[in-house]
Amino acid sequence: QVQLVESGGGLVQAGGSLRVSCVASGRAFRYYTMGWFRQAPGKERDFVAAIDWSGGSTYYADSMKGRFTISRDNAKNTLYLQMNSLKPEDTAVYYCAAKLGLMPSETIEAYNYWGQGTQVTVSS
Repeated sequence: QVQLVESGGGLVQAGGSLRVSCVASGRAFRYYTMGWFRQAPGKERDFVAAIDWSGGSTYYADSMKGRFTISRDNAKNTLYLQMNSLKPEDTAVYYCAAKLGLMPSETIEAYNYWGQGTQVTVSS
């Protein structure tokens, strides 16, 4: 019942910044917990960040703390991930995900809906 479309990926030099977005089409967007995951070539899909329905609580993987910021604009049905101080190891496809319920999660299995991803490439 929720469709997610990511955008904003691209090529950036190490140390630079990028903001990716996820626009949701569906009812009751503001009631979903939202998350970002990423998958590098040949690797598993990993948790990046999550945000609760109000935007008041955020969660980050350790490697992203202090560099990435997750936010949401419920009026625009949009989720954001601001990425600063990017490193080559941040290169991956970044996926937006939506989860029913109130509790954010770091696990792929907990999320009900997924976007197709947007490619972020960080050059050295």
